[in-house]
Amino acid sequence: MRFLHIQLLAAVAVLVTGIASAQIQVNLRLSKRSYLAGEPVPATITLTNLSGQDLTIRGSARDPWLDFIVKSNRGVPLVMAAKPAFGAVNLPAGRSVARSVDLAQLYSLGELGNYNIYAIVRLPDQRTAGFQSNRHQFTISTARPYWSQVVGYGNDAREFRLLQFSGNRKTELYAQVAKAKDGKVLATHALGEVLIFRKPTVTVDGSLRMHVLYLVTPSVWGHVQVDRSGKFLGRDLYKNPDSGFPSLAKSGAGEVLVVGGIPYDPKAAAEAMKRTRKASERPDFAYPGGQ
Repeated sequence: MRFLHIQLLAAVAVLVTGIASAQIQVNLRLSKRSYLAGEPVPATITLTNLSGQDLTIRGSARDPWLDFIVKSNRGVPLVMAAKPAFGAVNLPAGRSVARSVDLAQLYSLGELGNYNIYAIVRLPDQRTAGFQSNRHQFTISTARPYWSQVVGYGNDAREFRLLQFSGNRKTELYAQVAKAKDGKVLATHALGEVLIFRKPTVTVDGSLRMHVLYLVTPSVWGHVQVDRSGKFLGRDLYKNPDSGFPSLAKSGAGEVLVVGGIPYDPKAAAEAMKRTRKASERPDFAYPGGQ
């Protein structure tokens, strides 16, 4: 009789676990469908707790609570280069929590082609089973360089590339750094959408940093810098002057500057517009000084 009682309790525990897992929704979202080789591939996992009770999901490097199944276009599963120990997640009842992961840091995505992916989330008492997310397909592509230049010498030589890519139904620019010796891509940075009726300009300064000036909107230009190691050094924005357009100029010391452009801060512009709107919304009977 005691044996049957223990079996009944075990069955109830399994049933409760099954119900809890079935009431955790897992949604996988990718930022876009096409990526260039070497570019980060961010994936966002959103967990929604519909179990009616607060949950804590945790794992370890050996048994992570979050796992991805990534397959090549031939259906071959990719082996994760390293299993990171994702931190514990506190999931209040009825709430959602999101986590972002760069798939390019977990898997070798150097082979061009299509990939399929879904995620599995496991509760603390689950080892193999878990709750599966929706599936996505993404593509790793390449693009012909719009501009390229080799800098440095010998094994330390690097190739700067500016790539023009239209895989996501709009024209985008990418800054890429590769080893000149074997072409291995070290880093790829998405610069965003570009308007190509004004051609981007590119140059390298005396410190071996690539500078790109490109048209973001009909009146706003972006200026980015990338060093020879592939590190992205930031982006500044400039507006068109009263006449002409911004351009890149190199000083005698090898420094590259943007000339003929007006520095532009979109946040400051939005705040100024907000203040102007509030002032215009004053009633007609409001006079300066509160009179």
